[in-house]
Order: sequence, then C-alpha cells, then structure tokens
Amino acid sequence: MKQEILDCIKRYDTIIVHRHVRPDPDAYGSQGGLVEILKKSFPNKKIYAVGMEDPSLHYMTRLDQVEDEVFNGALIIICDTANAERICDDRYKLGDMLIKIDHHPNEDAYGDLLWINTEASSVSEMVYEFYQFGREQGLKMTDEAARLLFAGIVGDTGRFLYPSTTQKTFDFAGELIRYNFDRNDLFNKMYEVDPKVIKLHGYVLQNFEMNTDGCASVTITKEILDEHDVIPSEASLLVSTLGSVKGIKAWVFFIEERDQIRVRFRSKGPIINTIAKKYNGGGHPLAAGASIYSWEQKEDVLNELEAVCKNY
Repeated sequence: MKQEILDCIKRYDTIIVHRHVRPDPDAYGSQGGLVEILKKSFPNKKIYAVGMEDPSLHYMTRLDQVEDEVFNGALIIICDTANAERICDDRYKLGDMLIKIDHHPNEDAYGDLLWINTEASSVSEMVYEFYQFGREQGLKMTDEAARLLFAGIVGDTGRFLYPSTTQKTFDFAGELIRYNFDRNDLFNKMYEVDPKVIKLHGYVLQNFEMNTDGCASVTITKEILDEHDVIPSEASLLVSTLGSVKGIKAWVFFIEERDQIRVRFRSKGPIINTIAKKYNGGGHPLAAGASIYSWEQKEDVLNELEAVCKNY
C-alpha cells in the first residue's frame, strides 16, 4: 500500500492534505509533516495543508488558504480521521482521488486507497514509516517535518506512556530527534497550561466520582466553564488527568458545548470505543469520544461504562 500511495503521489501535480475536526498534535503533526516531506521531495508540485485552524496549535504549523477551484483534479490525502463526517473542510469531495491514512479502527472505509494500521501509535508514526519506505525513491525529510512528526508521536502516546507505544515508536522518535529542532521549546509549548485551566484541573480532582468497580466520571457544565473562563476544547485537555488515580479502570468526561455534550472516554483496560460508537462517536479501544444531546443520555452512557468496568 505504501508503494501504491507513493506512485499515486507522483502522478498528481496538486496534492491537498486534510485531517480531522477538533485537531490534536497528531492531526497537525501528520498533516503538516507529510506536507513538508512532499514539498521538499517534489518542489514542482503544488501541495497544501487545509482545514480550520486551532489557535492552540499555532506553535506547530499554520494552514493554507486554498480556493475551491484548486481542488479540481487534485489528489486528496486524509490523515488521522476515522470517519468521513469528521474530515475538516468538506471540499475534499471536489478532488479527483482520495487516500486515507489512519490508525483508528476502519469502521468507515472511505477513500480510493486506504492505509490503516491500528497497531501504530499515531499517524505521525505512519508518515515517518512512509518516508523510510520511500527515501530510496526520492522522499526527503526536513527539520520542520521531523519536528512536526515528533510532536505528533509525543502527543498521541502521552509522552510515550500509553500502551500504544511500541519499540518502533521509540526507534522512530530516536531517529527524529537527530534532526535540528529545539525539543525543549517544543515540549514547553505542548505542555504549558494557562492558569485558568490549572484551576479547572483542581475542580476536576475535587469533584470526580468513582464507584467501587473503578468507573469514574467528571461533569463540566457550561456554568462551570464560564466560572473558570475556559472553553470546551481547553477542558478536554484534562481528560487524561485521572489516569493516576489508584483503582481506576475507565473514566468519562462530559463537557457541555453550545449544541451538544462532548463525551470523552479513557481506559486502562476495559474496551470503551464500543460504547462511543453507540453515541455518535468512536476511536481507539482505550481512548474514544462521542456526543450526546441531553443530560438524560448521560445516565445511559454511565450505566454502560459501569457495566464494562464491572465485567473487566
């Protein structure tokens, strides 16, 4: 599949790379890293990264503004996006051919070419593997591409702490840090936290609830967000913070937004993406997200999470 993707890239003069809505470092890292590699490798091609920008990730890269007509006849590559409905910028439909590169379970097999590796820690890891495969055929790495891919791997592995981290992950990270970028500066920008979010973190630690089966939950309403002057995307940064709680098996954050309640699952063992799929979501077995549209549904979600924790 990597050879087919590379052959396809060579055939097109215009390549546009997308990723998912509500991006994280792996979404930006894989998208931006791939674009940097392709720009260096094929300087005569027109290559763009598109989507709605997230100001919190400006330190990683900035995206291109592309007119609609540029999509006509273009090759579209979608990074780190399991479901077509989550692709940021639906103009991808205007392209000539579509490639999906992802590490989530392939529940929505959209695209003309699909490279899916659920064993990969991140799509940034996959992009580096793609570079390794194609470097004898003209692919070239840059310092900026290495910085972006390293950030994506660090982000999706929780600084190499998550179970998805493998020997390959460490090997690739070890190769990437040989390039010329400031890791200390990158880490500072990735993990510095606004004081108001730190205060919300305190609220989370004081108010999470956990039962005897190791199932925990946190509810963050719009009133709590307003009280702390925090937006939903900032609150979502705290989802992993309960992982250090002794006895916890799986947990869920309910974060109220303007038109929905975002449901963020994390687990230390019980499979939780099956629950997410029932509520307009999906993801990895141990990290997933969903959406509900009333607080009444919250109890249904909690009951299902409690059941999987009890039976684990």
